[in-house]
Amino acid sequence: MTTLDEPLKKVLGDKTAKALDKHLDLRTVGDLVYHFPRRYDERGEHTDIRSLSVGEDVTVLGQVRRATTRPMRQRSGKLLEVLVEDGTGGVLTLTFFNQAWRERDLRPGRWGLFAGKVTEFRGKRQLNGPDYVLLGDEGEASEEIEEFAGALIPVYPAAGAVPTWTIARCVRVVLDTLSPVDDPLPATVRAARNLGPLDTALREIHRPASREDLARAKRRLKWDEAFAVQLTLVQRKLRATALPARPRPATPDGLLSAFDGRLPYELTEGQRVVGAEIAADLATTHPMHRLLQGEVGSGKTVCALRAMLQVVDAGGQATLLAPTEVLAAQHHRGISALLGPLGRPGELDGDPAGTRVALVTGSLGAAARRAAAAEVSSGAAGIVIGTHALLYEGVEFNDLGLVVVDEQHRFGVEQRDALRAKADQPPHTLVMTATPIPRTVAMTVYGDLEVSTLSQLPVGRSPIASHVVPAADKPAFLDRAWRRLREEVEAGHQAYVVCPRIGDGTASDTEEPPPDDDGTARRPPLAVTEVAPLLADGPLHGLRIGVLHGRLPADEKDGVMRSFAAGDLDVLVATTVVEVGVDVPNATVMIVLDADRFGVSQLHQLRGRVGRGSAAGLCLLVTEAAEASAARERLDAVASTTDGFKLAELDLEQRREGDVLGATQSGRRSHLRLLSLLKDEKLIGEARQEAIDLVSGDPELTAHPALARSIALLVDEERAEYLEKG
Repeated sequence: MTTLDEPLKKVLGDKTAKALDKHLDLRTVGDLVYHFPRRYDERGEHTDIRSLSVGEDVTVLGQVRRATTRPMRQRSGKLLEVLVEDGTGGVLTLTFFNQAWRERDLRPGRWGLFAGKVTEFRGKRQLNGPDYVLLGDEGEASEEIEEFAGALIPVYPAAGAVPTWTIARCVRVVLDTLSPVDDPLPATVRAARNLGPLDTALREIHRPASREDLARAKRRLKWDEAFAVQLTLVQRKLRATALPARPRPATPDGLLSAFDGRLPYELTEGQRVVGAEIAADLATTHPMHRLLQGEVGSGKTVCALRAMLQVVDAGGQATLLAPTEVLAAQHHRGISALLGPLGRPGELDGDPAGTRVALVTGSLGAAARRAAAAEVSSGAAGIVIGTHALLYEGVEFNDLGLVVVDEQHRFGVEQRDALRAKADQPPHTLVMTATPIPRTVAMTVYGDLEVSTLSQLPVGRSPIASHVVPAADKPAFLDRAWRRLREEVEAGHQAYVVCPRIGDGTASDTEEPPPDDDGTARRPPLAVTEVAPLLADGPLHGLRIGVLHGRLPADEKDGVMRSFAAGDLDVLVATTVVEVGVDVPNATVMIVLDADRFGVSQLHQLRGRVGRGSAAGLCLLVTEAAEASAARERLDAVASTTDGFKLAELDLEQRREGDVLGATQSGRRSHLRLLSLLKDEKLIGEARQEAIDLVSGDPELTAHPALARSIALLVDEERAEYLEKG
C-alpha cells in the first residue's frame, strides 16, 4: 500500500515517473491524485467535432465510421484515412502515413479516444497521426481499457508525450494501491455541511460511477480548496488584529474639521458612511487593514485625505503610495489644491494651523529630495506623497501613522517590513482601488481586509457614452470619430487618444504580438510615438497635441500633464499611464486605439478619465476585431454598460481562475483546480464562516494538526504571499 507522499517512481516505475515529472510536474502519488480530470466524456455523448478550432490540441471521443487505405500521390507509401463521427453529424478525418496496419484496429463501429492537434485540409478538419485508445466492445475485458470501463471517461490535462489515457492508467494503478486517505476536515464541519469523506472524493473524482457521485466528489474537493484559502486569510486577519498600533482618534476642531468646512460641496452619503468606518478603525489599538473600492470619480481620494487629516490631528503622519510618478505628482497637485491654505503653513497665504504636503519620488533632484526629507523627518510634512521608492530612499518619518496605497498595489511582505522599520508600531493601512471587485474575489483574494464600497458618484459628474468603432469593417466610422474629437475641441474641450504601446523600439515593443482569437497573425499594436505624428499631419492637423508615456523623463511627464491640465494642449496621445488618477474635468472625449488589446477593467478605468466635469463624456473604442469574435463581444459589453461590477464579473469570466488565485504567478503547479469564483460564491461564503468559527476558538489550529498540514499543501508559502499582496 502507498501514501500520498510516496514518490511515483516507486509505484509506476522509473520511465513513467520521469515522463510525468518532466511533462506535467507530477512527482508524488499525491501530485497525481490531485491532478484532476479536465472533463468527462460519455460513450454515446456528443463531442461536437464541429466546434473544434484549428491549432487546438484536443481529445475527442468518437466512433469510427469508415477506414480506407490508398497510395499517396506525391510520394511513395500508403495513406490511411479514418472518418470519425460524434453522433451530431460532425466528422473528423484521422490520417496515418505508412501505417496501413492500423486499419485492422480502426474498424467501423469501434469507439475510441483520439488525441492530437486539429488541422484543416481542403475545408475538412483532421488530426494527423493522432494518438488513440480504443474502448472495449460489449463483453470484452482488457486491462488496457479497464480505466474506461465506467460510463464516465475522465479526460485529463495532458501533454503530447503523456496522453490522457496514460494518465488514467497511472491513476488506476495508484488508486488500487493507495491506503485510505486520512481526512483532515473536522467531523463537525463535515456533518454540518453534508460533506463526504476525502478518501471517497479523491477516488470518485477519477472513477465516478455516476454524475451524482462526481458532483459529490467535486463539492467536497472544492470545499477543501475554499476552506484552505479562507483559513489562511482568517488566520492572517486575526494575527493582524493582535498587533499593537497607536490609536489615532478624531480630534474636534482640528485640521479635519477645518478641511470639511472649506469643501465646496457636500459629501455623498457613501462618503460619510465610509468616513465613519475608517475613523472608527483609526481609533483602535490594532492596525487598520481596509480596502476602499469605488468607481472612478466616486470620491475615494477625499475619503483618504480625510483619514490622513485625522491622523495628522492625532499627532502622526500619513503617506500615500502611488504606482507611478505621474500619478504621485497628480495626487500631490490634487491634494494640495483641496487643502488650499491648510497645505501651505509658513507661506504668506498659508494657514499656520495647517500641515505641509511633501512629494518624494525617485527622480527628484538632490536639493529637492533633501528638502522633502527634512520636512518628513521633522514632522513638518504631515502628508507625504510618493511612489514605493520613498520607502527605500533614505526617508525617515517622524511618526508614521497611516499608509494609503493607491490602485491595487497592495503592499506586500517587503513593503510591510520596510514600513514597520519606519514606524515605532505597525501603521494603519488603507488600500484603494477603482476596479470594482466581485464579492467572491473580495472574499478570496482580499479576505484579510475589511471592505468599504463607494457606490454613489458625486453630484455634478456627467454620464459617459461608449461606442465601438469597427475600423476594419467600416473605415468611415473612424473618420467620423476624428471629426467628433475635433468638434469637442472646437467647443472648448480636450481629448485623450490612448495607444497600447510606446513605440520606442525597445524589446517590449518588438516582441511578436499574440495571435488573434482565431489563431491568425496580428500586426503590432499601435504606438504613441508613431500615432502622434500621423494625427498631427492628418485628421487632427492644427490641434495642439502632447505625448505622454512612462519612459519620458519625470520632469517632462510632469510638464506635459501640467500643460494638459491648464488647457494648453487640446489632445493628449498617451499610453495607459493616464489610466488612474489623472483628473482633467475639461476632457470630454477619449479614443482608445486597438481597444481589443486592453482588458475589460482597464477599459472601464480608462474611460473614467472623461466626463469628470459638467459636460458629458464620450469614449470611442476603435478595433479591427471581427464582429463575431470574442474580442468584439468583450468591447460590446464594455460599451453597453457603465456598471463596473457587471464588467468586473465579465472580466473574471474571461480569465482563468488561477490568474485570480495566483496559481500562475510563480509558474508552479497549483492544487487549487476546481474552485470557480463565479459559480461557487455560496460555497466560498460557507467556507469563510466555518473558517471564522474554527479560527476564533483555535487561532493556530493546534487541535487540528492534520488540517494545518493540508492547508500548507494547498496554500503554499508563495501562494500565501500572493494572497497577501493581492
